[in-house]
Amino acid sequence: MTFKPHGKHLIAGKWLTTEDTFASDPARGPAYDFSVGSPALVDEAAQAAEEAFLSYGYSSRADRAAFLNTIADEIETRADEITEIGTSETGLPEARLQGERGRTTGQLRLFAEHILKGDYLDRRHDAALPNRQPLPRPDLRMMQRPIGPVAVFGASNFPLAFSTAGGDTAAALAAGCPVVVKGHGAHPGTGEIVAEAIHAAIGKCGVHKGVFSLVQGGNRQVGQALVQHPLIRAVGFTGSLAGGRALFDLCAQRPEPIPFFGELGSVNPMFLLPEALSARGPAIGEGWAGSLAMGAGQFCTNPGIAIVIDGPEADGFTGAAKAALSNTGAQVMLTDGIARAYRDGRDRIAAASGVQEVLSSTCDQRNATPYLYETDGRTWLANEELGEEVFGPLGLVVRVANLAEMEEVAASLHGQLTCTLHMDDGDTDAARRLLPVLERKAGRILANGFPTGVEVCDSMVHGGPYPASTNFGATSVGTLSIRRFLRPVCYQGLPDPILPEDLK
Repeated sequence: MTFKPHGKHLIAGKWLTTEDTFASDPARGPAYDFSVGSPALVDEAAQAAEEAFLSYGYSSRADRAAFLNTIADEIETRADEITEIGTSETGLPEARLQGERGRTTGQLRLFAEHILKGDYLDRRHDAALPNRQPLPRPDLRMMQRPIGPVAVFGASNFPLAFSTAGGDTAAALAAGCPVVVKGHGAHPGTGEIVAEAIHAAIGKCGVHKGVFSLVQGGNRQVGQALVQHPLIRAVGFTGSLAGGRALFDLCAQRPEPIPFFGELGSVNPMFLLPEALSARGPAIGEGWAGSLAMGAGQFCTNPGIAIVIDGPEADGFTGAAKAALSNTGAQVMLTDGIARAYRDGRDRIAAASGVQEVLSSTCDQRNATPYLYETDGRTWLANEELGEEVFGPLGLVVRVANLAEMEEVAASLHGQLTCTLHMDDGDTDAARRLLPVLERKAGRILANGFPTGVEVCDSMVHGGPYPASTNFGATSVGTLSIRRFLRPVCYQGLPDPILPEDLK
């Protein structure tokens, strides 16, 4: 292997070690030792981030855009090494890592372009009315300002796009907020080399070194120390419901609570309306199978549930999905822990009363193979556990009696990242009745597609009501995600010489 990790933390421009180490657990290739994080390292990183904010938080948009573009350049300079270590640690194919690297650099460049336009500042000005009766009005100006140091937790399933220099980091740096990243233990070598790219960009752009730190590994005390550090002003997280909820509660329990922007998962239900099911049920079933099995089902937008009206058309849909999934071989999962959780989820679904097996397979160790089950609408409505995420290539078909029961199922849903309508022109009235329900359940609603592709752009929303995410008004993908790390400030009667440059 060309790149051999040194296993150190990056704390405000210094590569540091601690006494304890942990070994990586790659899908293939050699394992490496990495220094274990500690609350003391977290404190040093947070202190440096606060110091950096005094300059970086007041830097020009042009300077921050140049910094983001330079990070992207430095990541591309290390492209082959990133792919090599990333595929070794995660088991993901080279094409997936190359595409994810492009998404990572692309969103860095997108945020650079976005802040240069200045629209995100939401600048407003109400001019003074000195002669207004009965009282004059002062000059009032408003603008969005960065909130301060941000903590980011790397995700297990996206070693690049949702990790060290991923969307949360890019949005925070674009806003003017220094970042402290808690690296994910599933891919510490990938995190290290990306941190080296950011470190190089800091040197080239002359940015304060405290603007970015990476703390590797560590136990729960490290994560707790990070979210409860008094200098951290917000947290970005992508991961499990249990882990995210624990961190969310810690943020709320602080003497000064801070926002926790957690993306926690979703079953992303699909609703197959009658005309579409009749006209192209088998084609939808085949497409669903491809989406379920993509990347071993390790996407937070994996569409795990399909709701169909019972009958011969539902048989055709389910049969096509079964046939397509039967041709899917075993895939390596990201970690042994994720593989175990997938098998536990499979066992939970299989053991549930009223659930029938459609397709079974055998998976062990770190491998995942697809499973398909079905149940009826009344069973679904009586058992909330059937609506809990199984992270992997497992699908559940819910056969409802009619459109009214389909609407009941929709109303019973907890918060989702996505909901999908498969519809033809003859389904317009039914879709119209479902849409107001689904709008309250999900951050993104699709028609005639599959949600596993998340476009990084201005209009994307990757979030939703709890438990899909912890803040229904936020997104972790797209330029709107910058709003998580900003707050509005009103300037009343300030003379021009002391106004922020962007308000003059």
